[in-house]
Amino acid sequence: MNQPAPQLAAPTLAFTQLLSSTRRGARLARLLAVTQLQSWGAGQDLTERAEIVVAELAANAALHGRLPGRCFRLTLAFNPLAGHLGVEVTDSRGDLLPHIPPMDTDPLHPCGRGLFLVATLADHWDCVPYPPSGKTVRAALSTP
Repeated sequence: MNQPAPQLAAPTLAFTQLLSSTRRGARLARLLAVTQLQSWGAGQDLTERAEIVVAELAANAALHGRLPGRCFRLTLAFNPLAGHLGVEVTDSRGDLLPHIPPMDTDPLHPCGRGLFLVATLADHWDCVPYPPSGKTVRAALSTP
């Protein structure tokens, strides 16, 4: 009996790295994400948007999600055929959940604009608990 071979789904490429909860660790997360996406052949538009999203989420993890002696984790999952990228940043502070501040926030205030960027550049973002005491902020990006 001749039957067509089953089509296998495109493999999802994955990258994960623990980084120090410091400004240097946040910067390294951004650089590693860009390097990894370029090595996977991701498009320039997706790579540029992901660079900003990773930078903001990693900076938040280093600034707001930091506990002494604990790292944060960057995870990327890329499906090249679908053009879909998942970005996850996990930190140790599950008690501090991210939120977008109200629009009437003082425009000169130095904080609070990062999640506006994430919400604008990502197709979707959310935050889920990471037991026992952390959280994971996830963002989904896709090619146009």
